[in-house]
Amino acid sequence: MAYTTIQAAKDYLGITTTTDDSLIGGFIRSAQAWIDRHCHRTFEATADTERTFDALYDVIGDALVLDRDLASITSVTNGDGTVLTAAQYVTEPRNAVVDGLPIQEIRIRSDADITWTYDDYHENAITVDGPWAYSLSVPYDVEQACVRLTAWLYRQRENRTGDDDRTVIAGNATILPTTMPSDVAAYLKPYRRKQ
Repeated sequence: MAYTTIQAAKDYLGITTTTDDSLIGGFIRSAQAWIDRHCHRTFEATADTERTFDALYDVIGDALVLDRDLASITSVTNGDGTVLTAAQYVTEPRNAVVDGLPIQEIRIRSDADITWTYDDYHENAITVDGPWAYSLSVPYDVEQACVRLTAWLYRQRENRTGDDDRTVIAGNATILPTTMPSDVAAYLKPYRRKQ
C-alpha cells in the first residue's frame, strides 16, 4: 500500500485530468522509497511477515530486542516451539500499539513461568509474526510528506538543465540542486531512526 494516493497528489498539484496518473503513481513509489531510506524505517505493512531471532544474542534478560519496527504482534513462538499467549509478555514501549508507536522489545512478564529458550540451536530459534512497520496506518505527517515529495518530484521533471547536482546561476536566476525539500525533511525529522 502506498503512503498516499494519486488523487491526493493531484489535488495538491491542482491537476484535474488523468493524463499523468501513471507518472504520478511512479513518483509516489519513488517518494515512499526516499522517505523509507531517509528515516531508516518502513511506515506501513500490507501483510504479516515472520522474522526469526537468536535466542542468545537477541535476548537481554527477559527482553527480546527487535531489529526493526513492529506495528503489532500476531504471534510469538519461543525457541522450544511454544506459542506465547498475550498474557505472558508485554511490549516496550508498553502502549506502543495504542499510541501508534512501533514495538521495539517483547518482554516476558515477571509472573509468567517461562524464559526465552531454544531446543537444538539458538540461531533463528524465536519467531515473531506480525506487520513489520512503524504502525498499522501511515502517520498523517508522513502521508503529507509523501504528497509534498511526490509533487516536488513531479515538478522536477521540467528541470532539464543538466546541472541537477550543483547550484547554477544563469543571469538573474539561481537554480538550486535537487535535494529533498526542507519542509519534507522537517515533517520526517521526528521519525528518523538513528543508525
